[in-house]
Amino acid sequence: MLSAEPIIYGGIFLGVLILVNGVYLVAFGKSISLTSRVNRRLEMLDKGERREDVLAKLRKEMDQHMQSRSLPIYSMLASQAQKAALAFTPQQLIMVMAAASVFAFVGLSVGTEAGVAVRAVMSVFMGVGGVYFWVNHRAKKRLGMIEEQLPDAVELMVRSLRVGHPFSSAISIVAKELKDPLATEFGIIADESTYGRDVGEALKHMAERLDMQDLRFLAVAVAIQQQAGGNLAEILEGLSKVIRARFRLFRRVKAITAEAQWSGKFLSGFPIGALIFIQVAKPDYYDEVLDHPWFIPACFIVGIMLVANMLVMRWLVNIKV
Repeated sequence: MLSAEPIIYGGIFLGVLILVNGVYLVAFGKSISLTSRVNRRLEMLDKGERREDVLAKLRKEMDQHMQSRSLPIYSMLASQAQKAALAFTPQQLIMVMAAASVFAFVGLSVGTEAGVAVRAVMSVFMGVGGVYFWVNHRAKKRLGMIEEQLPDAVELMVRSLRVGHPFSSAISIVAKELKDPLATEFGIIADESTYGRDVGEALKHMAERLDMQDLRFLAVAVAIQQQAGGNLAEILEGLSKVIRARFRLFRRVKAITAEAQWSGKFLSGFPIGALIFIQVAKPDYYDEVLDHPWFIPACFIVGIMLVANMLVMRWLVNIKV
């Protein structure tokens, strides 16, 4: 007899992801979505908010997560939450984890006949794991968009410098002409420079916060030009070529290693998929060997081998460029 429990578990986990994303969009508006074409900073200014208030709010969102790494459970989320620039405060994100866990527990109670202890453990796993998966996905997507936008941003700064604009104005033009997420990042730097912060220092802070090598190159180039002088437009033009070439190389490496990556995922996921299929199609398949003294050790050995396979395949395709 087929069991619907694996499908129910998967549906509840998917529901947790939809719940978290829905709460985020409802709380902060659609403009905060990574698929939005709206520049969030300009939208806030258009609504009549004061420039210094917008700057303070956006800076708080982008810096608040690394300052809260001492909170229980939150330390594993802090780095990715900072890269994702989540508007949720750390406390709110922990509350979302708790709410998602409660949602999962209710779903498991209604849809399954598992014991209370099993439901409690699985609901916490789904709540915390679902939020972590959502934050990690959002951070990767945001960083990928920034990497793709950065060469165009540098080239736009080069054109602005060549027509006579100062560097601070060139950054402001990037903040107005590009789309998010890079537009808001450069908008914050433009506002900070207006209030007296050194542009090179602001770029360095952004590069460290996002942990992006190309942004570090940009910050170093600007800092060196400020100290030693020189034609910044020519420096940035060369940098834009380097960044674009690195971006193409990353894409090529990703395409070349895609087969190995998917092979590793398949080899690691197939045994788990086969186990789920066996449990759905024939739940009593392992009943005759459950009491065997080697059954539990064998399960641990298989689990260790699966984890080792994932790590080895990841190391093989993790090519540094």
